Amino acid sequence: MRKFNHVGIPTTITKEGEIYVEGMKLFLTDFSKSENKIEFLRFEDGSTMPEILKTHAHIAYEVPCLETAMEGKNVVLEPFQGGEGLMCAFIEEEGIAIELMCFDKN
Repeated sequence: MRKFNHVGIPTTITKEGEIYVEGMKLFLTDFSKSENKIEFLRFEDGSTMPEILKTHAHIAYEVPCLETAMEGKNVVLEPFQGGEGLMCAFIEEEGIAIELMCFDKN
């Protein structure tokens, strides 16, 4: 079962409090500090992130198991460490990216 977590919106405008993710050539804001659970993403030239993430908003859901949630789906970004105790992946559904987030239950 999916549980809503946040919405990600690509932007070209510098946002207050954004952090830089060097490996992804990406600046992003902390959605947990947004009243509306919005994460803004600003990509640098040369970012290797999938085009759909650079051009479309995404919806993020918490899932109990990444592998199960990804089964039979169009995967646009394979699983990666999204933070301590968090694994993420992106799939495409209904023409947009869907972020799947799996938190370590330990």
